[in-house]
Amino acid sequence: MDQSNRYADLSLKESDLITQGRHILVAYKMKPKTGHGYLEAAAHFAAESSTGTNVEVSTTDEFTKGVDALVYLIDEATEEMRIAYPLELFDRNILDGRMMIVSFLTLVIGNNQGMGDIEHAKIYDFFMPPRAIQLFDGPAKDISDLWRVLGRPVKDGGYIAGTIIKPKLGLRPEPFAQAAYQFWLGGDFIKNDEPQGNQTFAPMNKVMPLVYDAMKRAMDETGEAKIFSANITADDHYEMLARGEYILRTFGPDADKVAFLVDGYVGGPGMITTARRTFPNQYLHYHRAGHGAVTSPSAKRGYDAYVLAKMSRLQGASGIHVGTMGYGKMEGSNDDRAIAYIIERDSY
Repeated sequence: MDQSNRYADLSLKESDLITQGRHILVAYKMKPKTGHGYLEAAAHFAAESSTGTNVEVSTTDEFTKGVDALVYLIDEATEEMRIAYPLELFDRNILDGRMMIVSFLTLVIGNNQGMGDIEHAKIYDFFMPPRAIQLFDGPAKDISDLWRVLGRPVKDGGYIAGTIIKPKLGLRPEPFAQAAYQFWLGGDFIKNDEPQGNQTFAPMNKVMPLVYDAMKRAMDETGEAKIFSANITADDHYEMLARGEYILRTFGPDADKVAFLVDGYVGGPGMITTARRTFPNQYLHYHRAGHGAVTSPSAKRGYDAYVLAKMSRLQGASGIHVGTMGYGKMEGSNDDRAIAYIIERDSY
């Protein structure tokens, strides 16, 4: 069923849509399956992502038609497709009226990823109008807060030397704390790796007091502040709170020197929001473990790492891994530098 008369308007100009500020704009690389026209497939994609499906909907009224997602730009040769989503499409909290990433993802990358007429579709960028940005939490802390804790200028405070205690699964409590102490004699920042938390061989209630003792000894010897990023990731909301509250109690007067690490991709938006809203005084470290399943340059579906980074900022993450631009052990590309640049400049 060709729905391009309703779900496409190629006369719309992106500059006008941005100025008007009433739509979220999403850019995809999309390829239809053989036998399907590009505009027809794009319109079906927009319908499935908003107010329609592959058949006529009998309950459609004029209001519904007024909030259709619209394809406004296509280029079959480059697989370019851009869709404008009216802000009214997106769900809001009943508690505070805020927007949520789960609603954004449900629409822009929901059922459309399994459509029979689409070979692949991947988001490579999106634009949020100012009003939408205001309705997300955003970060409570940023790198200037780390510089402040370290006793540096809060602008251009310089390089922060950090490390991860390896091996990946961690160490038993005493060796872990000793390794932390040795690094802190010269470095600034240590973080848990993503599997580390409350393992049977390294229970949190034994590790954290020893890590705090190591931090205090290193600060005494160097005369410099140190920072520890503790993993509070858990399936359960209450478990996350329990971990975070225990860590803050343990570090006591030095709780400002604790950041919280959350496995944001595997844990999902609810986990990031829980940490951001419950612990606004802590730097929120978004760990993106698992993201390569959809962000890899070899993946034709999902979204890329740049999109993940932008979503993490909207949710409230203070920082996220930026990749290695194709160097080192992780897959990536030169364009990954945009992930780092976007948080400090308007263009790159």
